[in-house]
Amino acid sequence: MPTRHLRINTAAPDELKAALDALAAELELPTAFSPEVLAEAEAAAEGAALPAKDLTDLDLVTIDPPGARDLDQAVLIERDGDGHRIRYAIASVGSFVRPGGALDEEVRRRAMTVYGPTGSVPLHPEVLSAGAASLLADQVAPACVWDVRIDSTGEVRSSAVERALVRSRAQLTYDQVQDALDGRAPLAEGVPADLPRLLAEVGRARQAQEVARGAVSLDLPEQVVELGDGGRYVLDSRTVLEVEGYNAQISLLTGIVAAEMMLGAGVGVLRTLPPARGKDVAKLRRTAHALGVPWPDGMTYPDLVRSVKASTPEGAAFLNEATALFRGAGYLALPVSPGEGGDDGEGGDVVSTQHAAIASDYAHVTAPLRRLADRYGLEACLAIAADTEVPGWVREALPELPSAMGAGGRRASAYERGAVDAMEALVLRGREGEELRGVVVDVDEKKPQRGEVQVAEPAVHAVVEGEGLELGAEVTVRVAEVDVQARKVRVEVV
Repeated sequence: MPTRHLRINTAAPDELKAALDALAAELELPTAFSPEVLAEAEAAAEGAALPAKDLTDLDLVTIDPPGARDLDQAVLIERDGDGHRIRYAIASVGSFVRPGGALDEEVRRRAMTVYGPTGSVPLHPEVLSAGAASLLADQVAPACVWDVRIDSTGEVRSSAVERALVRSRAQLTYDQVQDALDGRAPLAEGVPADLPRLLAEVGRARQAQEVARGAVSLDLPEQVVELGDGGRYVLDSRTVLEVEGYNAQISLLTGIVAAEMMLGAGVGVLRTLPPARGKDVAKLRRTAHALGVPWPDGMTYPDLVRSVKASTPEGAAFLNEATALFRGAGYLALPVSPGEGGDDGEGGDVVSTQHAAIASDYAHVTAPLRRLADRYGLEACLAIAADTEVPGWVREALPELPSAMGAGGRRASAYERGAVDAMEALVLRGREGEELRGVVVDVDEKKPQRGEVQVAEPAVHAVVEGEGLELGAEVTVRVAEVDVQARKVRVEVV
C-alpha cells in the first residue's frame, strides 16, 4: 500500500526525537544489529562469491534522491530498431547473504527497511546496504542484470536476467536528469548524453500502456517540514518530477516481466492487490467533492487519481485519502498451497495473481537491499532464465515469505503512520485555538460524534469531535489539543 512521505528538512527538535524513540520501542522495531550479524556482514563484504560474467563495460548509472547510499538499481537504455533495449542492474544481495546464517535470520525477521522523517532502520547492515552490495558509482559489484527489449509502443519483445559484475558510471539525482531533459544543464562527462531523452521515451510509452490497462498510478507527494518564521514548523510539498515517473516505469516493467517468468515456471513470489472496494471509491468521491477536486461523471477513479496534482493542498489531501483504494496488498508464493485460494464452485481453488492497481501480474524484484522478498524473487528468476533448478533454500523459504513480509509491512506502516502523526503535531504546535477548513474523511460507527478530518491547509490529518459528523462534509474546525510526544492532534467542529 502506498505510504505518505513526510520528512523534516531541519534539525529535529528533542520532542520529536523522543516521540520517534518511544514509537520505535512501542513497536519493538529492531534498530541495532547484533555483533554476530555485523561480523557475518563484514565477512560477506570482504569475501562475497563474485560472478564470472563481466558487464563492467556497460554505461550504467543510478538515479536516486540526493545523498542516497542504498542503491538497488542502475540503468542503461539504448535504441533497438524502432524500440528500446533496457539493461537494468539490480543489487545482487544473494551474493552476500548466506542462507541459514545469522545475517539471513535477522534479515528475515526485519523483512524490510523502515523509513521515518529523520532517517531509516535498514534491512541489512550498512557495510552491505550502503557499501559492498550497493551499486555505488565506480564500485565493481555483483548485480542481477535484466535485459528487456520493448517495441515503439512499450510492448515487451523479450526479457532475460543473469548475474554479472557491473560498475555504475555515476550517481545521478532526479533533479540532474530533469534539468538535462529540459535543456537546463548537461549531465556529467562519461554519462550517456541521451539517457534523459531515452528514459522519457520509454517512460511515456509504458505510461501509455498503463493507461490502456486501466492501472492506477498514485504518486504521493513528498511533504517536507521546515522551521519557519517565529519558530513555527511549516509543511510544504516537494514537486514530483516527470523523470521520477519515467524511472518508476522501468521498475514496474521489470516487476511485470519477472512475474510472467515466475508464473510460467510455477515458482516464485508475486505482489498482489485486490480491486478497490466500492465503498472506498464512494468515500473518495465524497472527499473529492468536499475538497473541491472535480470528478466529472463517467470518469473512472484511475483516470481521476492520475490527473490530480500533488502541488496544491487540496490535491495532496485527496491523494493521501486515495491510499484507501490500495487496501489488502499482499504476497503470493508459487506454487500455491492447497486451500490458499477461494472455492471455484467445483471443488477447486481460485487464486488471483493480479495486482489490481498495476492491472497486471507483478513481482517485487528491484529493491533487494530494502525488501526481503526481492532477494528470493531474483534468485528464482535467475534460475528460471538459466533453465536450471531453483535453489532448494529459495523453494523452502517461499511458503513463509508472505507472512514474513506481512508482519514486516505492518510494523513499517505502523511506524510510518505514527511518525506522520508526530510530524503533524509538530506543524500544529502553537496553533491551538486557530480555525481551519477541512473535510470529514471518517466517522466512528460506535461514536458518531468522533471521526477524522483532512485539513486542506496545512494538509494534515486530525481526530475531530463534534455533533452530527457526516462523511465527506466540509467543516471548519478549531485546533483543540496538540501533543508532539503523544503523537496526538485533536480538533473540534466550530
